[in-house]
Amino acid sequence: PENVELRKRQAPLKEFVERAIRTPLLFKPGTRVSYQSMGILLAAEAAERITRRPFPEFLQTELFSPLAMRRTALGLGRMKISDTMRCQTEQAEPLYGGGREDASSWDWNSAYWRNLAAPWGGAHSTGPDIARFLEYFLAPDGRVLKRETAAAMIVNQTAGLNEPRGIGFVVAPGSFGRACSPRAFGHGGATGTLAWADPATGLTAVVLTTLPLRVSEKLLLRPVSDLVSEAAA
Repeated sequence: PENVELRKRQAPLKEFVERAIRTPLLFKPGTRVSYQSMGILLAAEAAERITRRPFPEFLQTELFSPLAMRRTALGLGRMKISDTMRCQTEQAEPLYGGGREDASSWDWNSAYWRNLAAPWGGAHSTGPDIARFLEYFLAPDGRVLKRETAAAMIVNQTAGLNEPRGIGFVVAPGSFGRACSPRAFGHGGATGTLAWADPATGLTAVVLTTLPLRVSEKLLLRPVSDLVSEAAA
C-alpha cells in the first residue's frame, strides 16, 4: 500500500521488504492466484537469506554468466544509465510516475530506480539475452536448474484455481501470439515488454519497447507477437 510513498522517499529495498511482510494477506494461500510484485520481492529476500549473498550477485554468478547473458543485470550492474533506453513515463500509470510533476526523482528513468535492483522490475537486458534465457527452458541441460525444475516452471502449477500459472511464468493459453500453442509460456512487463517461447515450435519472441504496457499492449506487443507466431505456423 505504501509503494508510491516509499519510491518518493527513495527508500532502500529492505524497507519495501519490511512493509511487505506486515501487509495483511488478501486470501488464504493456495486458494487463489493474484500476481503481486511484492511476492517476487519476498522470494528474492528468501534467496538472499538462504545463500547469504546479495540477490543481484547471486543472479549474475548462477544465472546470467552461465547462460552468457553478458548484457543483463539486476540494477545497472556495470552499465551506465546512458547505456539504457528511457521509458516514456508520461504514458505510465500514476503509480509509476505518469502525469506526476514530482516523479522525476523516483520514476523508471531516475537514478534511484535504475540502481535499486528491484527484483520485480529493476533488471536491464537485451533482446538476445532474454531469448537465451527463454531458450534454456526449451532444452534445459542442468547448468542453472535441474531439468525437472525447469520443466515444472513452464507448466500449470495452479490447476483448479482462478488463473493458470507456472513458477514465475504466465502459461495461460492465448496470452501470447495468436498462433502460439497452448504450451507457450512467458511474461510481460509494465514498461512495455513481452517475451515468450513456444515448446511446440521452438520459437522464441522478445519485444522490448519504451512505451508502457497500458498503451503498448494493444498497439505493439500483441500485434507483433501475432505476426511472429503466425509467420512460424
